[in-house]
Amino acid sequence: MDTNFNSESRSIFIVGLRNAHAMENQALSIMKPQVERIENYPEVADRLRRHIRETEGQITRLEAVLEGLDEEHSTLKDTALSMVGSMAAMGHSMAGDEIIKNSLANFAFENYEIAAYNSLLVLAEAGGFQDAEMALKQNLSEEEAMADWLKENLSDVTLRYAKLREEGETAKS
Repeated sequence: MDTNFNSESRSIFIVGLRNAHAMENQALSIMKPQVERIENYPEVADRLRRHIRETEGQITRLEAVLEGLDEEHSTLKDTALSMVGSMAAMGHSMAGDEIIKNSLANFAFENYEIAAYNSLLVLAEAGGFQDAEMALKQNLSEEEAMADWLKENLSDVTLRYAKLREEGETAKS
């Protein structure tokens, strides 16, 4: 691999890592408010709490990869995406079908994260950044597990929401 390509690959990889770090901060800003509001779906709250802990670990792993490359995360990107996530969570909190909207949004976001980590793994391999691969694969595995859980539980959440609404109970959270 010629030096110019390697330098460009490194630059692209660093930007991707910084974007992933900001993406994980956005995920936290989306999940944390949801957990505080969930009352009628304890299994969803439990799984979100677990994924919050996983996400915090993912952020730590991304920071370690960046530090190994003598780089830092982007505070500006982190802040901007965290604000976007908070606004999205706030918007859903006003909806009567908040749990459904959150479930759909969470599933979509998990798949976005899966795509991002798959892309980063391609860049890591192409650019010769083998030291990053284990951390990225672990993050990817956790995102895939969360997406699978959300997919498997969407029908139960939807049916519980409908049942609670039929019984005249608050079903949004």
